[in-house]
This record gives sequence, structure tokens and C-alpha cells, in this order.
Amino acid sequence: MNEITAYITREINALSVTDTVEKAQDIFLNLPFSHFPVLEDGVYIGCTNAEDADLQDPDRKIGEFRFNFDRFFVRNKMSWLDVLEVFAKNETNLVPVLDEKNNYMGYYEMEDVIRFFHETPFLREDGGILVVEKGIRDYSMGEIAQIVESNNAKLLGAFISYSDLNKVQVTLKMSLGGMNEIIQSFRRYNYEIISEHQEDAYINNLKDRSDYLDKYLNI
Repeated sequence: MNEITAYITREINALSVTDTVEKAQDIFLNLPFSHFPVLEDGVYIGCTNAEDADLQDPDRKIGEFRFNFDRFFVRNKMSWLDVLEVFAKNETNLVPVLDEKNNYMGYYEMEDVIRFFHETPFLREDGGILVVEKGIRDYSMGEIAQIVESNNAKLLGAFISYSDLNKVQVTLKMSLGGMNEIIQSFRRYNYEIISEHQEDAYINNLKDRSDYLDKYLNI
């Protein structure tokens, strides 16, 4: 089972379609949730959101407004990256979790998913961050890993942080080592370095001073 499932919570019971709008309003008033799950006969049918609940008559049943529910959810076996994508696409800080038989298991909170992310080696391990760019048809994750490892560093993680029709940017986290050698290797393979680095800036500064000195000597 995916480790992220340890963060599934049922600390607050899901709402029922027979609950009043006032009960939903109380949840949103006292807890920092943007959405909250609603069940009908124990089956998840969607999420009410804080803005809609605030506009409704508090004495009416929440099930009367089911046509306004947002119907996003994740499966309990989804990876944390897929879970994070659902959070982002739905602009929410709470996502219901269903099993493969559509049974409601509880929910993830955004803070817990971010905490899980912080515990991954990508963020926890010491290392350097590098952002490289290349044509979208020309880059290769295998080539990127080979460049890093050929310079006696370990690749702790990589993801595509930007792309369009022509180019892609890849953000890398690497074990501490010879960052400048890695940068120069990427340049030899026609990658553009997007992020700024002290070692690289130092070399550029030396080059600028050398060029200035050449011009002075040639006067």
C-alpha cells in the first residue's frame, strides 16, 4: 500500500444529504477547509464548498443543493503526485479518498500531502538544485541522469517544471558535488542552464575580468 495512505483521516465525519446547511456552515466556520465530502446512504456523491454553503438557507437540507457539488476524489492506491495533481486542478485543500469499490475511506488534507512531500529524499536530503532547458524533441531523462552521474553525483529527483510547444525545463535535485562540472557537462550537451549558481557566476565573473584585461592590454 502506498505510504501516503497513512495520511487518510476521518477526524471529522463526512456530511450527509440529510444534514442541514447550518451544519456545513459550522464546519467551514471552525475549520480551514475549502470543501467537505457529502455522503448519501454512506456513498460519496460529491463535495460542498465553503462559498456555496455560506449562501444557502441554513435550515434547508444540504442534499437539496447536490447539483452544486464538486465531484472530485482520489483512489487510495494513487501515488502522492497524482493526489497532488487533484488538489491543484480543483483548487482545494481537502480531497475525499475512495477505495477500488468506491467505498468512502476518509480524506486527505493539503497540509498532510505537503508534509509527505517534505519527507521525500527530494526535499529532505542535502543537495543542489539545477534547472536545465532544451528543445522538447531533444531532451532525454536518461541523458540527464547520465550527465549527472558521470560527474560522480546522484540524482535525487527530477520533474518537468515548465514546457511549451518548443522547449522543456527540467528541475533536478542532486547530491552535493562538483556543481560547476555538471553545469559545464550540460552545456556540452546543448542544455541551457536556467537557474543561477554561485560557482557558475564566479567563472563568468572571471571571464568578464579577463576580457576587460585583454581589452586594456590591447589599447
